[in-house]
Amino acid sequence: MRMEDIREMAKALGVKSARMKKTELIRAVQIAEGNFPCFATASGYCDQLGCAFREDCLDFLQGREGEA
Repeated sequence: MRMEDIREMAKALGVKSARMKKTELIRAVQIAEGNFPCFATASGYCDQLGCAFREDCLDFLQGREGEA
């Protein structure tokens, strides 16, 4: 997911995104949505199937995401 898209999500949830790195911002969005702030913390398995960031998270953990 592009940083611009994440910032739009954050803004809609009332999360201020200035100067936040991608991982920090995603975790802030997860908290604002009432979810666990678990982005990029999984140990090989993620049971959060409905998470909007799941694919990015797993890619990041496998070293395929350069921006996070």
